[in-house]
Amino acid sequence: MASDYLITFISLLLQIFQLAIFIRILAGWVDPQAANRATQVLHEITEPILGPIRRIMPQMGMFDFSPIIAVLLLNALGQIVLTALSGSR
Repeated sequence: MASDYLITFISLLLQIFQLAIFIRILAGWVDPQAANRATQVLHEITEPILGPIRRIMPQMGMFDFSPIIAVLLLNALGQIVLTALSGSR
């Protein structure tokens, strides 16, 4: 029973991070300077995930592929963790 709640919580948390990354991408087109407080909050939420990836990845001109890598890593991490938790029941 508690394992079901943990699985649901982790799954929801990963989905929220992925949605925040997607919204940050869209907000970057509308508010590239992050002048709006909502955009600043998105940066604060997602930068701990995107920043390290951006530092590791080589520059690709004006394109930032760190959100794509972050979403792929979050998906992989989610599958690993959720499979491990589901298997321990």
